[in-house]
Amino acid sequence: MKRLKVGVICYPTLGGSGVVATELGLKMAERGHEMHYITSSKPFRFTDVHPNIQFHEVKIDGYAVFKYPPYDIALANRIAQVIIEEELDLLHVHYAVPHAISAALAKDMANSSIGVITTLHGTDVTILGHDPALKNTVRYGIDKSDITTAVSEALRQETLQMIEPNKEIMTIYNFIDEEKYKPIEPGCMKTALGIDMNDKVLIHISNFRTVKRIPDIIASFKLIRQDISAKLLLVGEGPEQFDLMDQVKLEGLEDDVIFTGKRDDLPELLAISDLMLLLSEKEAFGLVLLEGFACGVPAIATNVGGIPEVVEDGVNGFLVELGDTEAVAAHALTLFADEQLYNRFREQALHTVEEKFNSEFIVLQYEELYYRIAGLSQ
Repeated sequence: MKRLKVGVICYPTLGGSGVVATELGLKMAERGHEMHYITSSKPFRFTDVHPNIQFHEVKIDGYAVFKYPPYDIALANRIAQVIIEEELDLLHVHYAVPHAISAALAKDMANSSIGVITTLHGTDVTILGHDPALKNTVRYGIDKSDITTAVSEALRQETLQMIEPNKEIMTIYNFIDEEKYKPIEPGCMKTALGIDMNDKVLIHISNFRTVKRIPDIIASFKLIRQDISAKLLLVGEGPEQFDLMDQVKLEGLEDDVIFTGKRDDLPELLAISDLMLLLSEKEAFGLVLLEGFACGVPAIATNVGGIPEVVEDGVNGFLVELGDTEAVAAHALTLFADEQLYNRFREQALHTVEEKFNSEFIVLQYEELYYRIAGLSQ
């Protein structure tokens, strides 16, 4: 099997796209491929150096002629350099805008016929695609790619309907690292967070943006808290954080809602959690649902976007309509009152990860694409 040299362009920060891009790169590196990350900073998941992973920094210099530093141009220039210097076999870019655009420009700059795979993660379509000024740009990025993938069938369909690209799009689901996310003993985490051992624990993990509808989570939790002793973990941080703290205080829930901030120990937090809440108004996939499922945590989530492809209503969790906080509370209380039902949901959550979102199967799908785009046989 020929070792491939793959250029990867992604956002190095937190978020589903960064997680998938780095986890996929690690899996590919373990399979012997040489992965070259071309980003503005070292991806956050690369805490340890792997011999098959290299990082190529995109430096952005300020010039008086530009009002804003032209990152997309700087990125294209760096991609072109790496294509030539490292003799890359293909590019895998995450997000159509700006990364697929920069990749297309880089090909021309390098006078290269290198193949490009673009993976859509959601906001490049669900937000940028609604902007008339950017819709054609998104289409251009897709059309300039050899193959475009979407992380859910819902996102694929939305892209086809909204963007109307001239190329077909295929669905390849997200995955998680099963070695990291798995059922573990809870240890002393409850004690460390000041949670009573008998309290039920609900968890929400996100970047605290409006689209996540965290006020609905707090409102749902208030209804749940009226019937049982429970705590709510809000894991992350973001622009809505201070407003959420004000809401918690207004509702008199300061003793029961715990803002943990950003955490690197998510498996340990999931180990003490009984139920995950994800009540977003838009969600291309919902990677945190998989992380929770892999740790044996069922979910209640909104029936939007790609969520129903992960949460099977009445099997590994419950689906509710957007804003229906009473349904959220009713389902949670039903689960907590029926141990047999809860355990069945828990087992089905674990089964979902193993059968539908197995990382080995999904990595093999990407590897097959890599060889096809590189014009090489495995």
